[in-house]
Amino acid sequence: MTTIRTAITDADYEGWRAVRIAIMPYERCPAVAELREADRPGRLMLLAEVDGEVVGSGLADRSGDGQRAALMPMVRPDFRRRGVGTEILKVLADHAVAEGYDMAGASVDDEESRLFAERFGFRESNRQVEQLRPIGDEPKPAPPTAYEIFSVAERPELWTAAYHQVALPTFPDMDHPVALKVSEDDWEKEWINDPAAMFVAVAGDEVIGVAGLMLDSDRPERAEVAYTAVRREWRGRSVAATLKRTSMAWAAEHGITEIYTWTQRGNESMRRLNEHLGFTYGIVSISLRAPLPLSENLSRDPSGQ
Repeated sequence: MTTIRTAITDADYEGWRAVRIAIMPYERCPAVAELREADRPGRLMLLAEVDGEVVGSGLADRSGDGQRAALMPMVRPDFRRRGVGTEILKVLADHAVAEGYDMAGASVDDEESRLFAERFGFRESNRQVEQLRPIGDEPKPAPPTAYEIFSVAERPELWTAAYHQVALPTFPDMDHPVALKVSEDDWEKEWINDPAAMFVAVAGDEVIGVAGLMLDSDRPERAEVAYTAVRREWRGRSVAATLKRTSMAWAAEHGITEIYTWTQRGNESMRRLNEHLGFTYGIVSISLRAPLPLSENLSRDPSGQ
């Protein structure tokens, strides 16, 4: 018998993380403390148990643009095709409807998950491609003359300035139908996890660019490339490349052997920059959307999950 319950304790959160890591070992999973910081009204984290064993998990939250619910049902591969995923999705979708959403978003990285989602009316809306780069001997870039580069550890006040002077002006440039809506509080909590690994470019009193790494406590040899952006008037002057090379040199000094990033369809300039810096291509993640309530009868399990 499957039991679906809300994750409450730190042990529950570790169980949630264990499922996520088992399914997505290639992507950094937030630590318990980060998950706690992300808690907010309307956000729901679930555990699915069979005979007391955690076999699946779920997450319902608002999307980055605030226009829809973001749903993430997950089931360990050895417990799929038993209806667990359907039960998790039902609870997540019902919660999203109760929160007032009429549209849901999800993402899948494999064919089995895509087929499962399509049974419930999800259709592709975008794609992201993984880009990876091994870290070896990474020399620091030559110091720029038109601006300076600091880590956020050196100048903590610059992270808030980066939100107002770089993030807010550049979010509309991302390939989203609606620009991301990120609060200053979310920027401080969710877009950085080690100030020493995050870098900003400063010209005079203005922050003109940001780039860095999100470190992974489960796999410290790997790191995810953090939000990379440069103000429009400074583009074409190698600011992003210099910031990224700075973070790569930092990675080499701190035992990181691989970095990776996800680049959306439509962001060709960032893909080309990453290619120029030696990144290669990995898996593809498909973004999906579906109207709520979901179209499929969730009392049965049409896909075997």
